Amino acid sequence: MIIDTHCHLDDKSFNKDLEDVIKRANEKGVIGFVIPGANPKDLKRAKEIAYKFKNTYFAIGVHPYHIEDYDKDYLLKFAKDSKCIAVGECGLDYYRLPKEKDEKEKIKNLQKEIFIKQINLAKELKKPLIIHIREATHDSKEILINEGAKEVGGVLHCFNASEELLELKNHNFFFGIGGVITFKNAKKLVNILPKIPLDKIVVETDSPYLTPHPFRGKRNEPSYTTFIIEKIAEILNKSYEEISDICFKNSLKLFKEFNKIEG
Repeated sequence: MIIDTHCHLDDKSFNKDLEDVIKRANEKGVIGFVIPGANPKDLKRAKEIAYKFKNTYFAIGVHPYHIEDYDKDYLLKFAKDSKCIAVGECGLDYYRLPKEKDEKEKIKNLQKEIFIKQINLAKELKKPLIIHIREATHDSKEILINEGAKEVGGVLHCFNASEELLELKNHNFFFGIGGVITFKNAKKLVNILPKIPLDKIVVETDSPYLTPHPFRGKRNEPSYTTFIIEKIAEILNKSYEEISDICFKNSLKLFKEFNKIEG
C-alpha cells in the first residue's frame, strides 16, 4: 500500500479526469492522498475532493509565493475539519526574489514572518507541518529549530538533498522523496538518500509537477509513486515491497489519521 503524501489534486489540470486519476492510483496500490494547502483560494476545492474520495485529506497553508494571501482567520475556518490533517505547504523560497537589494530583503523578511506564523498555527492546532524549502536551506532550518517546530514535526516536502537539513531528522521531521530522485541529474539526492534513516522516508509526487522518469515533461499523478519507490529500492539495494511497506508505515506515523484507513 502507498500513500502519496503530497499531491495537488485541487490543481485545475485534474478538473476533467480526477476520478480516472484516483482510479489509476488505486490500481497501483495508492490508497491515500494528502492535498497540501498552497493557495487559500483553493481550499474549498481541496476540501470537496477530500470528502469525495476515501482516504483523502487536505492541509491548510500558504506557499511562500502566496504570502500576501495569509489570513489566519480564514485558515481556521478549515483547520478543525476532520479532513484537515496538517499545516502547509509553508516555508521559504528565495528562487524568484527581485534583484534590487532592499526589495529582496523585504520579501525575505515577509516570508520568514509568515512562515513563523504558520509554525505557531501548527503548534496551536497540534498538527504536523508540510515544509517547502527552495534556495533557503539555512534560514529554514534555523527557523524550524528556533521556533520549536519539533513539537509537531512534519515533512520536508521535495527534500532538496541538503546535508544541513539532515539535522532535522532529530527534530521530528520526515523527508519527502519525489520524482526528482529518478532524474538523471539528481546525483546529489541519490548520494544523500542512504544517509536518511529508513524510518524517516515518505514518498510524494507533488502532482501535477516534477513528473518522474519515464514520463518527465507530462502531467504528474499519484500512480507514478511506483516509479519513485522503484528508484529508492534500487539505490538502497532493497526490494520494492520492503521500501513500499517502510514508506507506508512512516506515512501512518506522520499523518496519524491514515491509521483509520478505509478498505
